[in-house]
Amino acid sequence: MGEAKSMGEHASTRQRDGWVTGTLVLFCLASTVVTVVAGLVQVSFGEYSMTFSEAWTAVFNPAVIFNLDAWSAFLFGTDLPKMDTGSIVVWTLRLPRVFVGIIAGATLAVSGAIFQAVTRNELASPFVLGVSSGAGFAVLATLVVFSGLAPFLPLIAALGGTLAFVIVYTIAWKGGTSPVRLVLAGVIVNMVFQSLQQGLFFFADDLGVVQTAIAWLTGSLTGTGWDEVRIAILPAIVALAIALAGSRQLNVLMLGEQTARSLGMRVERVRFSLSAVAILAASVAIAVAGVVSFFGLVVPHIVRNTVGGDYRRLMVGCLFAGPALLVTADVGARLALDGVQMPVGVVTGLIGGPYFLYLMRKQQSMGEL
Repeated sequence: MGEAKSMGEHASTRQRDGWVTGTLVLFCLASTVVTVVAGLVQVSFGEYSMTFSEAWTAVFNPAVIFNLDAWSAFLFGTDLPKMDTGSIVVWTLRLPRVFVGIIAGATLAVSGAIFQAVTRNELASPFVLGVSSGAGFAVLATLVVFSGLAPFLPLIAALGGTLAFVIVYTIAWKGGTSPVRLVLAGVIVNMVFQSLQQGLFFFADDLGVVQTAIAWLTGSLTGTGWDEVRIAILPAIVALAIALAGSRQLNVLMLGEQTARSLGMRVERVRFSLSAVAILAASVAIAVAGVVSFFGLVVPHIVRNTVGGDYRRLMVGCLFAGPALLVTADVGARLALDGVQMPVGVVTGLIGGPYFLYLMRKQQSMGEL
C-alpha cells in the first residue's frame, strides 16, 4: 500500500510539473524563427545600400560576434574597435533596432498577461488600464522638460505607470472591482494623461524634440540604438525573471480570491507585487519604444489560444511571441509605404483596436458597474 501511495504521489507530481508540452516547444521555436527572419529582413534595409547577402554576412560576421571589444562598445559605450563598413552599419545602426523590438515585445506581452491575471479581466493591458499613458506622460515630460534625466527613463516611466494604475484602481474600487469598471476607469485616466501629454508640447522650444516626441507617442522603433538597449536591458531582465517566477501565483489568482485565500495566499499583497512587476515591464518598453498601443492585449490572447491557459506556459510563450510579433510589425511599418517609415504603434493599433472590440463582443459578461 505504501509503495502504491508513493507511486500515486509521484504521478501526481509529474502531472503538476509537466507543464512543458510539445506544443509550447514548437510554438517557441516557431516564434524564434519568425524573430530571426524578421530581424534579417529589417537589417537589409536602410539609407546605406546593401544586398541581402551583404547585410546577412555582416550580421553573422565572426570578427564582430566573438570580439569582446565590440560587445564592450555595444553594451557599455566604450570605443568601437575597427570594423568594415558593412559591419559598422549593421551592428551600430540596424541591429539595435531589432534588439529594442525584442526587449519591448517581450516586456509588453508579459506585462499584458500579468494584468489580465491580477485583474481577472481578459480585456486588461497596460494600454487599456492607463499604465501606458501614465508612463508615457512621465517619459514625455522628461524628454521635453527634464532632458538631463534621460538615463533614468525606465524608473521615471515606472513611477508614471504606477501613479496611473493606482488612480485607475481607486476610481474602479467599489467594495471590489469589476472588468467594466476597470476598463472605464482606464479610459478616463487615458484621456487625462493624453491631454497632459499634448499640453507638454507648449513647453518644447526645439522642433526636433517635438518631432521625436510625436513619433514616440505613436510608438516607434525608428532611430533606436545601443543607448536604448543599454537603458532597457537590465530592468527588462529583472522584470521578466520575476514574472516567470511568479507564474504559479498567477495560476492561483485565476482560481478566484476565495480559493486563493483558502490556499494560504495573501491575495492583495501578491496582486500588487505582481502589478508592480507588470508596470516595470511595460515601463521598460515605453521608455525605449514609446506607446505601442494594444500590443499587451493581443499577444497574451494569441499565446493562450495556442498553448493553453496555464500561466507557466503562457508566460514563456509571451516571452517568445512578443518579440516575434513586434519585430514583424516593425518590418511591416517600415516597408508598407515606399520611402516612408510608419511608427510601429500605428500597425499594432490598426490590428489591436478591432481585436479589442471583438473581445468585448465575445465576452459573455463584463460584470456590473
